[in-house]
Amino acid sequence: MLKEISITEIEGIRIGNAQNVEARTGVTVILFDQGAKVGADISGGGPASRETPLTSPVTADNPINAIVLSGGSAFGLAAGDGVMRYLEEHGAGFETGYAKVPLVCQSCIYDLGVGRADIRPDAAMGYKACTDAEKNQPFSGCIGGGTGATVGKLYGMERSMKAGLGIYAAAVGELQMAAVVVVNALGDIYDPENGRKIAGLRSADGQGFADTSQEIYKISQRKNLFNSNTTIGAVITNGRFSKAEMNKIASMTRNAYARCIRPVGTMADGDTIYAASLGTVEADINMAGTLAAEVMARAIRKAVQPESSALLS
Repeated sequence: MLKEISITEIEGIRIGNAQNVEARTGVTVILFDQGAKVGADISGGGPASRETPLTSPVTADNPINAIVLSGGSAFGLAAGDGVMRYLEEHGAGFETGYAKVPLVCQSCIYDLGVGRADIRPDAAMGYKACTDAEKNQPFSGCIGGGTGATVGKLYGMERSMKAGLGIYAAAVGELQMAAVVVVNALGDIYDPENGRKIAGLRSADGQGFADTSQEIYKISQRKNLFNSNTTIGAVITNGRFSKAEMNKIASMTRNAYARCIRPVGTMADGDTIYAASLGTVEADINMAGTLAAEVMARAIRKAVQPESSALLS
């Protein structure tokens, strides 16, 4: 019943990336040609975000023009300025009577300890990601916002593993659902199909895996794990849902995080999930939320597949 599709089959979205490979950081942008109704689910203790209040059901129901997933921690929020400039140049945004103001939601991962801490995504990189979206040829790997993503960081970068950007899309009948995720978790990553660990904390000798959950159980006193982690992502559907319903779908999507990342949602994570509706196909919200969790789980797996998860040197 569930059929894998290309994310480019979903009409009304374009995805682009820009990155600095040497500095190990980058930007992924999801552009909505006609705007989208967007909800969000934020868990964990350290989100770096921009305009997330726009996703609340109690705020004005204006269409969102873009979602940005970037590195750079809170410094990376500057990339949103470049996205806004690109959108303004292309006539997108909320009409205020004096100017169109693009509505851009953004979340960032902490990747300052991977490459160069003094080079972060900026407005120029955000703009470049938008121009890359004109090609609309997205793929999974160490690219865009996932350039500096790592997992299994309980004992620091020395025993972590490389992760990246994961993309997966599927359809059930006419309903299409896609997930785009940057996996930068404190915890370990598990295959949602068989429960096998596929990335995470390495053993002290570097020959295999250690278990982050078991290692956390050994912590007897308060430990500052630092907010150096965050898994950020979005699900996008051609289903027709309200902003309030998209908030519920975002919260159901978080089941994928629990299925694939252990532990997850700690005070050292700033996990965020956006859920965007392009609003054409009538569908049951329970089915849509279940599908959203499924495609997100498969996107997380793609983010740590061998071609994007080589051990850090």
